[in-house]
Amino acid sequence: MTAPTVETLTEGSVTQQALGRLVVETAGQGFTELTEPAARWVFGTGILHGILTVFCRHTSASLLIQENADPDVRRDLLAALNRLAPREAAYVHATEGPDDMPAHIRTMLSGSSVTIPVTEGQMALGTWQGLFLVEHRDRPHRRDILFHLIGA
Repeated sequence: MTAPTVETLTEGSVTQQALGRLVVETAGQGFTELTEPAARWVFGTGILHGILTVFCRHTSASLLIQENADPDVRRDLLAALNRLAPREAAYVHATEGPDDMPAHIRTMLSGSSVTIPVTEGQMALGTWQGLFLVEHRDRPHRRDILFHLIGA
């Protein structure tokens, strides 16, 4: 294991913040890749080095950083979530339909925000990593995603 390197921003650099919003129309349960729109937004801020927080403003959809090369990974992840939070279980909360409570559980397991380092004006994702919104409900939804970038 090698020690982490230390990169110091230029002396006197000014901390900046940028806020953004992305509205995503989902087709129902499944993954929607957000890597490209997020990357374009980050680049457009002019902030070269910092931390990007991406937040989903919903309790039945989540955000993940996951492999974006092989779609079989996403199919297997959905199958795993279906096993962990099946629709046919006897949930007390069923007012919004049989897919609602499992969606809340799946969001609890996968999370509503991610943090991504930004270097040279780009998200510092790995070679096969992508940013995804995961819709846990069966029918289409409009999802509100917020971006907050702080850096210099």
